[in-house]
Amino acid sequence: MHAQVAQPHGWMQVLFPLAIFCVVMAIRAPRLMRLRPLNPDRLWMIPALYCGIVASIFVQRPPTLLGWGVAALGLVIGAALGWQRGKTMRIERDPATGQLMQKGSIWAIVFIAILFALKTISQAEGGAMHLDINLLIDGLAALSLGVFSAQRLEMYLRATRLLKAA
Repeated sequence: MHAQVAQPHGWMQVLFPLAIFCVVMAIRAPRLMRLRPLNPDRLWMIPALYCGIVASIFVQRPPTLLGWGVAALGLVIGAALGWQRGKTMRIERDPATGQLMQKGSIWAIVFIAILFALKTISQAEGGAMHLDINLLIDGLAALSLGVFSAQRLEMYLRATRLLKAA
């Protein structure tokens, strides 16, 4: 009977990125929670950039048929999560200037932290759980694209309704 030996390197693959993420979020959270200008006409930029990144991932390493299925599922789930995250963002119109302003919510920050933790843990544990890392990458890339795109679409629709109502 062989005793199982804990591999500290495996835990470091999870803890190190999570620690870095926590430090970055501790620095960024106050800025995210501050009211800042929102330009609805620029909300398309991040999803477009990320779409290019995901496309290059898929071009460099084309998914299998199962990979496309996983990516499609990830995109749908990501879109649902992104829409929900977009709804947590506060958008208001400054009555004095007419400028749209946005403010992140604590739930948006918690949401980002949970997604990051799940992604980091699943990547680190992928080999131990005998997961196909390529399928994981396909699904997570599409999930992220769905989150970014749907969040900004929801924010754009709300912002344009606010502007029309004014």
